[in-house]
Amino acid sequence: MKMVLNKFLFSAIFMLLLSIVSASDAQYNLKNPDSEKERLLSTMIGIQGIVYCKSRSRLTPLQGAVARITCEGVDEYGYETESLSILSCATDEKGYFIATISPYEVKDQNQSFRNCKAFLELSPSEDCDVPTDDNKGISGAPLVSFQRLHDKNIKLFTVGPFFFVPEQEAKSIPDDGY
Repeated sequence: MKMVLNKFLFSAIFMLLLSIVSASDAQYNLKNPDSEKERLLSTMIGIQGIVYCKSRSRLTPLQGAVARITCEGVDEYGYETESLSILSCATDEKGYFIATISPYEVKDQNQSFRNCKAFLELSPSEDCDVPTDDNKGISGAPLVSFQRLHDKNIKLFTVGPFFFVPEQEAKSIPDDGY
């Protein structure tokens, strides 16, 4: 009986010590609630894609085109706030664009963003300047899946490809964009 009592006391003391250690860890986390938030906010978001001029059946990369990224803002309680809208860098000679959103660009650090979408914004070509809704270039391509680039601490989303068409070809596209 004495041996059972000793085992019980040992188990009780061990559980008490374990709960004290756990409570001190929980208390530490309460003292530093921003540690998780800082880790999440340190991740940059990147959006990449390609823009083409589509004339008949020919695709040509469109250098100098710009995409727009728009996200709905939400405060810490889930209420809508000011939205975020940024422009990509102009596309290169291969039609490639990238836009980045840094957490440090956000005014209110308690704000988060949802329902981000990429849109065609601008074509530098007077001969190919009508946007199409192919891959949701007009209605907005949602940012849904990403590739994590750990070495750059970035979540990289890919959209498109997006297309501009010449005005004479745009007249054959129905009003709803399809």
